[in-house]
Amino acid sequence: MSETALIEETRQKIAEFGGMMFDRFLTDTAGGNISARVGNLICITSAGCGSKHRWHITPEQVLVTDLEGNLVKGEGKISREAKAHYALLNEFSEGTAVVHCHARNVLVFAAAGLPLDPVIEATLKFGRTPIVDYAPAHSNELAEWVMASMRGREAIITKQAALTIVPWHGLFSFGKTLDAAFDAAERMEVNAFVTLQSKLLNVDLDAQREKLVRARERFIT
Repeated sequence: MSETALIEETRQKIAEFGGMMFDRFLTDTAGGNISARVGNLICITSAGCGSKHRWHITPEQVLVTDLEGNLVKGEGKISREAKAHYALLNEFSEGTAVVHCHARNVLVFAAAGLPLDPVIEATLKFGRTPIVDYAPAHSNELAEWVMASMRGREAIITKQAALTIVPWHGLFSFGKTLDAAFDAAERMEVNAFVTLQSKLLNVDLDAQREKLVRARERFIT
């Protein structure tokens, strides 16, 4: 497939994922962004996809830029939230896509300033999802801290994706592919839901997780 065809396929997929992200409560009208690197170009959702379009966007609203963020093709302007996307996609060769979302249950942890441990088998491979220090949305500091949080987790990114919670804000999923980044974000949202719902059972989830991890290890050779 030519690079031009791959770019258009990526824009189409990003537009579809944006709608899915909104419909599945992985983000809200307040924001979020999806991006993917294709060669020396980056496809990224434009500003206002949530607030103006409720994430019902067309491929033409997915911008194509160079690695520095200069517009090559597309309708609209680059979102102020794009800084972290460009930082990640330029810093790490292991990942090619970023999903930034305001996932409903993960936002509880973002508001509380808490990291998120894996509590189901589907999220064990991600390990603990850290939360970075506060920095204002759209700031250079936020981009730097999200990027710093990914360092040391390159092996996880190579296999699927690494995730980071941003206080008062949301979630970043940085994956080897767009599919991997989206999948990881949704898994972590389910993980957050299970963690919160477990409180209704008055169970020691940490102890139960350790028990299941030990049981799982017996089957790993």
